Formats: sequence, structure tokens, C-alpha cells
Amino acid sequence: MSKCGKIASIFEELKSTHDKTFTTKLEGFPGGPDAFLFAAKFCYGIRVEFTARNIIMVYCAADFLEMTDEYGEDNLLLKSENFLHKNVLRNWKDCILALQSCESCMPRAEKLYILKKCLNAVSMMVCTDPSLFGWPMMMYGSLQSPGGSILWNGINTGARIRSAESDWWFEDISYFSVGLFERLIKTMEGRGIRCELLAGAIMYYARKYLPGLGRWQSMQGGKARTVASFSLTPVAVDQKVLLESIETLLPKKKGKSFCRFLLGLLRVASILGVNQTCQDSLERRIGMQLELASLDGLLIPSYSDSVTLYNTDCVERIVHHFVSLESGLTLFSPPSLDLESSPSSEPLRKVARLMDSYIAEVASDVNLKPGKLRTLAGVLPESSRPLHDGLYRALDIYFKAHPWLSDGEKEELCNIIDYQKLSVDACAHASQNERLPLRVILQVLFFEQMHLRMALAGCLNVLEAESAPTGQGEIAGNATAGQIMQRDGWVTVVRENRVLKVDMEKM
Repeated sequence: MSKCGKIASIFEELKSTHDKTFTTKLEGFPGGPDAFLFAAKFCYGIRVEFTARNIIMVYCAADFLEMTDEYGEDNLLLKSENFLHKNVLRNWKDCILALQSCESCMPRAEKLYILKKCLNAVSMMVCTDPSLFGWPMMMYGSLQSPGGSILWNGINTGARIRSAESDWWFEDISYFSVGLFERLIKTMEGRGIRCELLAGAIMYYARKYLPGLGRWQSMQGGKARTVASFSLTPVAVDQKVLLESIETLLPKKKGKSFCRFLLGLLRVASILGVNQTCQDSLERRIGMQLELASLDGLLIPSYSDSVTLYNTDCVERIVHHFVSLESGLTLFSPPSLDLESSPSSEPLRKVARLMDSYIAEVASDVNLKPGKLRTLAGVLPESSRPLHDGLYRALDIYFKAHPWLSDGEKEELCNIIDYQKLSVDACAHASQNERLPLRVILQVLFFEQMHLRMALAGCLNVLEAESAPTGQGEIAGNATAGQIMQRDGWVTVVRENRVLKVDMEKM
């Protein structure tokens, strides 16, 4: 009672109504029995030790019990506050340990702004070059000068610490709970830490607790992490809650490896059955940077009751987002999460080539309906495909995997192809493709003959210009400079076409 204002006031209230002994309960006591035992020992003069692991719990307990200087000089609340500010908030390792151990008294720590102070301290240290203050702590400990060189008995040896990488702190904060990690990322974002670093930390955390990402997301291994000396244990997380929280933390940026990560999240989301809002947001994010996606990323298996092998409905929605949304996303800079990617002048054509490859890949699925194939092919506008060779290849694969289709169904599917946009090689293959309906083969031959006639007409025009009188020939030569180049190209094309036909017949 002499040290705790809370217990003293409770005693004063109850002794007027109770003659002898009485009991009471400290409802909502922060930290539980361990914190109360620490405070009781302090009250009775037993030696206690403040550590990074118990400081927040003890601080909250001292505040709850009102152990202020009014009830004793140098009381527990003041001692806890001094230890927090002088020891914990200035040291990376202790700050991390204190944050991880504050789960049992989070509401009280929030009310006393202890949590905010620790998060701000961690954010400030992340912003600072670790070599200036000896972080990470595990490498050389206290044997280090403020400039970063190693000391031996106080003498500067001239040796330098290895330059710390920007991701040295990823592993340490990955031992936080989902809620605490979310608070830290938002604090760092408010401090202006570069979004590529925040994205890297989020991706590291996700890969650690979502095993589904590990199969096809590259993990950076073999690096020494500061957590080796902390003796921390991974927290238990709800994967569904984790994924839904991570989606809201991700920055509005784009990059090739970042897009791959988003596709991995979408794949895991479909397995875990996250809420529709989260899934829609992931699909929209991917759609806004679809030109950076890869084919294997889009091949998302169908985990629902669908009979098809791949989730084509999801990909269709992603492409719709790409077409309808103007990409306002900017690339990461520096390009740490944007390997091999650069701003492209023709993202629409990139996506068209990607979709042609995707349709060809899913076309071998015997359960894929003709209507779905037509829908996938028609999602993009006509201007996105200068050549229709990719669509022709996908149709050929589909016809091979679905031999039971009637000629009418095949002709309906072939309507997605513009035969004037087929290359010479594709025309040569299609004209002898037994899987195509006869009417389609005749159309291919018609356009092939039309191409040849145009080529021959160009050659004749040039020959007539060359046989004209000198004066007229010069004028005609100037006028048909482009036709001469066209003639040379068409002559080459016609010759290659004949060679291909001969080769095909021999085969």
C-alpha cells in the first residue's frame, strides 16, 4: 500500500464496509501474474532486473498500480520509464525484443504511447546507415567505434565492418505478430522510407509465413541476419488474416518481380479462400501491370469446383482490368524489385503476345469450352495483334485436343482469326492443316493468292517504270522508290513461300 496508489485507494474504499479481511480482483491487470510478481518484489525490496523482454510489461503494470513518486521516491514507474528511454529506445536489438514481448499488454502500452515510441525508434534506425552506430549488433557488438571500425582494447585497428545491405532488418521484424508488423510498416511509411524497401520487407514477411509462396518465389538465403543472437521464435499467424492484411500494406507501384509476387499472392489467396474484396484488389493490381507478368505466373490452377484445369475466369478479369484501367502506377526506383523491366511503348502488344501464349497453354485442357476460348481471345481489342499467328497456333492445339468438334463449331472458332494478318509461314501451315475445316483452308488459300497477286503487281509496276523513256523513267523512279523496296521484300517472301511448300510436300 505504501508503494501502490491503486491498492491504497482500494483498501480505503473497502475497509469502511469490511470489519476484518477482504479480497479484491485487479481486473484487466497488464502482463498477468509475472508482472504483478515483479511489482511485488520491488515493493518488498527484493532485487529485480529490468530487461528488454519485461520492460513494457513492467512499465504498464507500474502505471496500472499507480506506483508514482507520490507513493515513494524513485518508484517503479519512474525507474521503468528511465530504463525504456536510456537503454531500450537507443538499441536496435532491445527495441525489437521489447516490441515482440508487448503482446500481453498491448492496450495499456498503446495508451501510454510506449508502443508508438518503440515503433518510431525502430523506424528511425532503419532510416539510418547501420555502420554508423554498430548495427546489426551481432557482428562485433561493443567492439566498434562510432565510425564503424573495429576496436581492440580501445585501439582503432583500421578494419572496417562489411557494408550493411538495405535489407538487413527484414528478418528481425519478421518475428512480429501480424498486427504489430502492420503498425510498424505504416509507421515507416509515415516516416518516408522508400517504398521499395517497405515492399521488400512485406514480401519477406509473406514468404516466411505463407508456405505456398515458397515453391515459385525466390528466397534470398545464406545471409547472416541480426536475429541470430536474439533467440526469437516465429509467431503463430492466421494465414488468411495475414494475406488480407498484407494486400492492404502493399505500395501502389509496379515491377517485374513485384508483379510475380502479386500473382503468387493471388494463387495462395484462391487456396485460402480470402474475402472477395482482397481477391478483387489483387486482380486489379495485377491488371494494372499485366505487361510485366510471365506465362507461368498466369497459369493459376482452379481450386474450386470448376472442371477446367486452370482458373481462366480469373485471368479474364485481370485482362479486363488491364484494358479498362489506365495504368497510373510508376516503377520502383531504384529497380530492386523491377528486374529486367523498363517502361514499354507498347504494353498492349506485350499483353496480346502473353495472352496468345496463355490461350495456347490452356487449349490442351479437354474440359475447356469453345465459348471460353472465344472469350479469352476477344478480351483484347483488335489493334493489339499485328499478327494472328499466336491465335492460329492456339486454335490448332485446341483442335488437336478436341477432335470431336464438328466443322460448324470449328468454323465458328476460326472467326476469331483475321486471315489477312497471318504470316507466310502460318498460311503455308494452315493451307495443309487437315484439322481445319475445308472452308477455312479455302479462305487461307484465297488470301495467300491475294498476297501473291499484290506482290506480282508491284513487280510489274516497277518493271514498266524501268522500261519507260529516260526522262519519264527518272520521274517514275522517284515516284516508285517505296515500291522498289516493297518489290524486293515481296520477291523474297514469294521465294521463301515456294521453298516452304516444297519442303512441306517432301515431309
